[in-house]
Amino acid sequence: MAVPKRKQSKQRSRKRRGANQFKGPQLARDPVDGSLFHPHHVNPNNGMYRGRRVMEM
Repeated sequence: MAVPKRKQSKQRSRKRRGANQFKGPQLARDPVDGSLFHPHHVNPNNGMYRGRRVMEM
């Protein structure tokens, strides 16, 4: 079985754990009304997708 030759330092452990922090959702701003929505999805506020109305609101 593999066994570590030396103890891993606290700094090294914390660097590894800190590299995987949670990031908030990426949002895009609608050019028509300025609302925020998820990119590549229909805007739930006005029903627009890529400049076309695809849902009646």
